[in-house]
Amino acid sequence: MEWTLVCPLDDIVPDTGVCALLGNEQVAVFRVGVDAVFAIGNVDPHSRAAVLSRGLVGSIGERIVVASPLYKQHFDLQSGACIESGAHSVACYRARVMDGQVWISR
Repeated sequence: MEWTLVCPLDDIVPDTGVCALLGNEQVAVFRVGVDAVFAIGNVDPHSRAAVLSRGLVGSIGERIVVASPLYKQHFDLQSGACIESGAHSVACYRARVMDGQVWISR
């Protein structure tokens, strides 16, 4: 498994996201709370716009989600599944923090 360095954890404001490139793919990387990180595909499957990293982070029940800034669908940050539409989902990536740096992998 190959890991890609994204940025220092402190460069991501808690409960927000940033966009990173993993090869040719745009990945939305989110910092939730103090030091939890999650990564999903950045392209909203409903609008086909690369905007999920700009979405609002929150929760629905026990699920940690991001709401797309365009059509407001919620995507589970642990699985990439769309809460409102089982037919839609985004890729989900491994994310971790090591020595204060955020890393992602397929």
